[in-house]
Amino acid sequence: MVDFTFHDETTAPEESKPLIEKSKAAFGRLPGLHKVMAEAPGLLEGYQRLHELFVNSSFDKDELTVVWQTINVENECHYCVPAHTGIARNMGVDDAITEALRNETPLPNDRLEELRSFTLKLVRERGFVADEDVEAFLDAGFTRRNVLEVILGYSQKIMSNYTNHLAKTPVDPVFEEFAWSKAGKSS
Repeated sequence: MVDFTFHDETTAPEESKPLIEKSKAAFGRLPGLHKVMAEAPGLLEGYQRLHELFVNSSFDKDELTVVWQTINVENECHYCVPAHTGIARNMGVDDAITEALRNETPLPNDRLEELRSFTLKLVRERGFVADEDVEAFLDAGFTRRNVLEVILGYSQKIMSNYTNHLAKTPVDPVFEEFAWSKAGKSS
């Protein structure tokens, strides 16, 4: 097994130190994911920037959560699903949405279900989404901008999900109560 370093402000490469401070200021602590990403300053900076861009997209808090958690669950990210469960709770997202995403059960409304469906198609088909699926997404009230913003969210999640898979990042203590494993699999 390849071990990854979990950096802090004393061990991180010089270029990562201001990024670590930014993470600590934003979260009140240094998330484990960011400790790993600090090894590659460009990755941590890119992740932080994509996070800011996605949070400031045209999606509301429920829609952000649907995109993030759909991807996290699909990619079986042991770290991101619990983290985004806690994040959703802090954002005031209805627990019914979060639980439906975690358990891959129906969402409380058709619009959010269409967002999950479109996001899954984008991920599973590697961007080769059929025209009729894009049209169904648009017919549900989403826009062409939203199509592209799902790609933005996916770009952020690839960085975190894949980093966590490789580093086997332990779930942060603050999110341990939300531990998760894919239905039918043991952790």
